[in-house]
Amino acid sequence: MLGLTAIQARYTGFSPKNSEEFNSASRSVKPGLIASGIVSAWTWAATLLQSSAVAYSYGISGPWWYGSGATVQILLFAQLAAKLKMNAPYAHTWLEIVSARWGVVAHLVFMFFGLATNIIVSSMLILGGSATVNSLTGMNTIAACFLIPLGVSIYVVVGGMRATLLCDYTHTSVLFAIIFVFVFTVYSTSAKIGSFSEMHSLLATAASQAPVSGNAHGSYLTMRSKNGLIFGVINVIGNFATVFQDQAYWQRAIASRPATCVKAYLLGGLAWFAIPFMFSTTLGLAAVALRNDPSMMMLTPEDVSAGLPASAAAAAILGKSGAVALLIVLFLAVTSATSAELIAVSAVLTYDVYKRYINPKATEVQILRVSHLMVMFFAIVMGILGLIFYYIGISMGWLYDFMGVVLGSAVVPIATCVTWKKANKWGAIGGSVAGFCCGLIAWLVTTSSLNNKLINVTTSGGNLEMLAGNLASIGVGAVITVATSMIWPEDFSFDPTRAINNPTFVADEKTSESRASQDEVDDKKEATAAVVSEPVISAEEAALEEARELDPVALRKSFKLAAWSSVALTLILLIIIPLPLFFAETIYGVKGLTAWVVIGMIWTFFSAISVVVYPLIESRSGLFLIVRGIIKDIFKPGSGKFVHHEHVPSTEA
Repeated sequence: MLGLTAIQARYTGFSPKNSEEFNSASRSVKPGLIASGIVSAWTWAATLLQSSAVAYSYGISGPWWYGSGATVQILLFAQLAAKLKMNAPYAHTWLEIVSARWGVVAHLVFMFFGLATNIIVSSMLILGGSATVNSLTGMNTIAACFLIPLGVSIYVVVGGMRATLLCDYTHTSVLFAIIFVFVFTVYSTSAKIGSFSEMHSLLATAASQAPVSGNAHGSYLTMRSKNGLIFGVINVIGNFATVFQDQAYWQRAIASRPATCVKAYLLGGLAWFAIPFMFSTTLGLAAVALRNDPSMMMLTPEDVSAGLPASAAAAAILGKSGAVALLIVLFLAVTSATSAELIAVSAVLTYDVYKRYINPKATEVQILRVSHLMVMFFAIVMGILGLIFYYIGISMGWLYDFMGVVLGSAVVPIATCVTWKKANKWGAIGGSVAGFCCGLIAWLVTTSSLNNKLINVTTSGGNLEMLAGNLASIGVGAVITVATSMIWPEDFSFDPTRAINNPTFVADEKTSESRASQDEVDDKKEATAAVVSEPVISAEEAALEEARELDPVALRKSFKLAAWSSVALTLILLIIIPLPLFFAETIYGVKGLTAWVVIGMIWTFFSAISVVVYPLIESRSGLFLIVRGIIKDIFKPGSGKFVHHEHVPSTEA
């Protein structure tokens, strides 16, 4: 990644030495790369490990509820992304919008929820990653907790947001390749399974020996799963919190081009669904099918909660090479998601803490320096968080179910802040705080009631206990926010949010001088370098291009597209497909299982094309520019360097 950043800085017009480029990739990234970044940032350790654990526990319903329950948030976030471009096109963070609209109190309250989201997500990444690395390699868990975030922080500090997106792309490409290896091995070539009929037979045998509680006839081959449905509800609520309140997803909306922002989120959401669905339908079910195989490790409830069924199945099917493949795919998932969290927290701490409260007149150089320091700071914090949760016995699975309890109350208030002019400030603040308290109370009271007043990590992690806390948190927050706003509506114009960092309102002379002086230094170092650049664009042309991108009519059309398509897809994924299958109580035969898996394979192929092949096609001119510069340097050293101008088109990712 350091090498890619160096190549990009030398042969293109983008340099991470500028704070705008470092934190938001100059707001110029095309939809394919944004979609790839969304897929990668949303592919946590839990995406691979927890999805396989619920497949191991509930059968084929687990992968569906995991995939659909975490896809709809990305699809619905497309609406927020469209509104962001309409109402605050120059913001660096979503908290800047809260501050501009509702002031200091709201800013601090929602900053708590935002940073709590980053802390919980980061802890899950480190817990899942370190547990699996320890299981597969014997590496010390404490060492893994620190080495993962510290290693990632190196290339994030050097390359910033664009390096994170490039890393996302490379990781997503390898991730899909390894998923295909596991899929075709399990269902086609493995001597232990190798066909749909054998998988069906082994799953039926497993169900006869140990029926699944709450499933129709105890079968793994049915969507009629009571616990699977409960998990689905918990999954939907918890992931709303971790998408709507995580700066990582707002940052990708900020980095994308306004005209294609919605397209990127719809494409990324649909592409992501295939990863947990197909991965867990393969390795999660394989772990069940091979339960009696001598090469398969015995899995305790603690192992399942830690997300180990996938690694156990991979090692049983492909031996050491399977363990290595899973280790690689997990490492890529954890590092890409970690890089997203590092750059996200850095942006919040830089713009919403340092610049907002400590140094409002911070210069370009100071902002960039603080951004670098905050990346390194949070990398160390991530390691410490993983260490703390590891020693107190909190697993990735427990934390995954718990996140909606503490975070769910702020989902609706944040969404209304960006999208609804009538949203009431005190209703949003009160809803968030009251929902947070009610969520914790409901969770603890339910735990006490169902477990003879015994409250500990084990009893509090049950499905019904977590369900109560999740529903109370998001429900109370939503009801108070909406009811208050209907009774005492505001009439907000969004002009203050559109003015955030707007070059029309904010003089940017210091930034221009700093950038010009930096270019002069670069030019002196490369005095003999020839000019390799695209035609210079005048200030008038640049302004016209920006106005076209931010055309209100076009952005309103994008929002309508996002609203209709995301709501329709949400209904399909959460109601139209799964609920009839749930109530039908069908036990799938060999043909049913075959159809289920083949449809997943086809979806996975189209997903890979969308986020691996498409970004290459849309960035072909930028790739050509890099290749041309490298060839020039080969034949005449120093002649290939891209020389910056004041107005260079920022349309290439």
